[in-house]
Amino acid sequence: MNVTEGITGRRSIRQFTDKPVTHELIEKLVATASMSPSWKNTQVTRYIALEGDAKAALAKCTTCWAKNGDIINNAPVVIAICAVTKRSGFEKDGSFSTSKGASWQMFDTGIATQSFCLAAHEAGLGTVILGLYDDNAPEVIGVPEGQELIALVPVGYPAEEPVAPRRKEVSEILSYR
Repeated sequence: MNVTEGITGRRSIRQFTDKPVTHELIEKLVATASMSPSWKNTQVTRYIALEGDAKAALAKCTTCWAKNGDIINNAPVVIAICAVTKRSGFEKDGSFSTSKGASWQMFDTGIATQSFCLAAHEAGLGTVILGLYDDNAPEVIGVPEGQELIALVPVGYPAEEPVAPRRKEVSEILSYR
């Protein structure tokens, strides 16, 4: 699979088979995603894999969007994507390097999350990136101090083959000056 095939072929998967995902495979995906670029090579993205009771407890933290709880319960594993705070976009003295302030970590974790999902797709796994969860989710997950929960990524072998949603024409999203 080349990069274009990976990007154009990956879909958000919300239904998974019962087949477990090995720790070895999860570690391989994280190793691949860790090669993603980041602000001044700060490498702020962190991954917490949730299975079993931890995953079930997390599924209860989705009252703001109950369907996410169903997706989490259906997936063999969920990866909590976290970011080390006060590093990406900052100087060593704690001042901002950019007018974007602390929001630059979202860019770095977004790149790493997409890399993780593309690596999973290449390995025959499905993923979906979830951003709706309750405020108590970080505590239930056990997000370490100095980190922020950014997204949840259920991972498993796909039990569905969704079609690609309509995309805007290039003329709608590209301009030249």
